Amino acid sequence: MSTQNKVALVVGANGVIGRNLVGHLAALGDWTVIGLSRRGGESTERIRHVSVDLLDRDDCRRKLGDLAEVTHIFYTAYQDRPTWAELVPPNLAMLVNVLDAMEPVARGLLHVSLMQGYKVYGGHLGPFKTPARETDAYFMPPEFMHDQQRALEARQKGKAWSWTAIRPAVVCGFALGNPLNLAMVIAVYGAMSKELGLPLRFPGKPGAYDKLLEMTDAGLLARATVWAATDPRCANQAFNINNGDLFRWSEMWPKIAGSFGLDVAPPLPLSLDTVMADKEPVWNAMVARHGLQRLAYQDVSSWRFGDFVFSWDYDMFADGSKARRFGFHDYVDTEAMFLGIFDDFRRRRIIP
Repeated sequence: MSTQNKVALVVGANGVIGRNLVGHLAALGDWTVIGLSRRGGESTERIRHVSVDLLDRDDCRRKLGDLAEVTHIFYTAYQDRPTWAELVPPNLAMLVNVLDAMEPVARGLLHVSLMQGYKVYGGHLGPFKTPARETDAYFMPPEFMHDQQRALEARQKGKAWSWTAIRPAVVCGFALGNPLNLAMVIAVYGAMSKELGLPLRFPGKPGAYDKLLEMTDAGLLARATVWAATDPRCANQAFNINNGDLFRWSEMWPKIAGSFGLDVAPPLPLSLDTVMADKEPVWNAMVARHGLQRLAYQDVSSWRFGDFVFSWDYDMFADGSKARRFGFHDYVDTEAMFLGIFDDFRRRRIIP
């Protein structure tokens, strides 16, 4: 295929993963990018944004019916729900609606990339086998990521296109209004601690402070996702994608505190969703005092997700060697990643 006619459809283009993937593809120079999201976005010469309700089958057919030029689908969309069982119907339906709309028109479709995570291994349920590997067996449902992959595998049989399943750890990068944004949780929590004259306390479960875990930088993930989608050796397989190093909050937390000019106090279990619920006036005062972007408090609040991550009082990591064996060798130092993201937030005037 000519390098001049690669057209990416990024589904979920405004999230932490999708936003960075759109930027990476556009920067490569030999891709045209179409981003799908509910909110849409400002289109440029290389990036076209389309606003669509992925849960509405008819809206998908209307909005996607003329995208015959698409060669690669990068599916990164996610709908949050209160329980694991409730996550299944909407998240499966969105993927199916996209494929139902695209397959009949995108005759040159080459690849579908499905974004997953360590929920595939049961990492969200409690202590699980580590390091998790791509060959690990599924567990008792419900789990929407299993249903999505099964649906994709069944659909691909006999087709010219291939698929990959990409499995990152917690993804860190820039995005607003996203419920799964750990970097924003820490940045706003740290900035507010400083504003209130408090040291930085780790708010998670006591056992979580010294467990091993890992992260995935959004930029590294974008590079890995495009690599897997365009390297024929990766066809119809899953890959764990992580930074390549492990850490403990007990070692990382003082370094994070130092980047905010804060002391560290002993950990104290706190529900961020509860204790930060009344902090909108503090946020608004910070915005005015420091000349920050005028962002609504809800757009920088991912407190439930922070509580979720900080509750892991067990090891949370996977084996990333398969991707390296297949040819992807990028890595990111996680401490440098966190500090770099916080500096980026400061440049963007998200935090002081």
